[in-house]
Amino acid sequence: MLWIKSFHIIFVASWFAGLFYLPRIFVNLAQVEPGSEAEETRLLLMARKLMRFTTLLMIPAVGLGLWLWLGVGIGMGPGNGWMHAKLTVVLLALGYHHGCGRLLRKFETRTNTRGHVWYRWFNEIPVVLLTIAVILVVVKPF
Repeated sequence: MLWIKSFHIIFVASWFAGLFYLPRIFVNLAQVEPGSEAEETRLLLMARKLMRFTTLLMIPAVGLGLWLWLGVGIGMGPGNGWMHAKLTVVLLALGYHHGCGRLLRKFETRTNTRGHVWYRWFNEIPVVLLTIAVILVVVKPF
């Protein structure tokens, strides 16, 4: 079980590293001056590759988490309300990941309407999600 837990933590940390950095690329894309096609192309390539890699990291993170929950039984039974809250945070993180993919497609089709300030705020969401998840798992407040 400790091996599963260790790899779950490694993949979650790696997945979130991608979720931290991808919106930073969006900030830069939102600031690209019209006519700067080389810069836009480079940033889009970086964003595509990071999105693909982040998705590949998300899959084992979620799979190992499900194994710990459903297979090992962590968070099962009475007195484990923290797990329900954590699962909600995981669903929000999956939604955020999906949202990043949608935003990337908007940049690719040049239909983005949001400015760099919006993306700076959007970039803070995974920090909040990870903070809440770690507190729920370590402190188990309910």
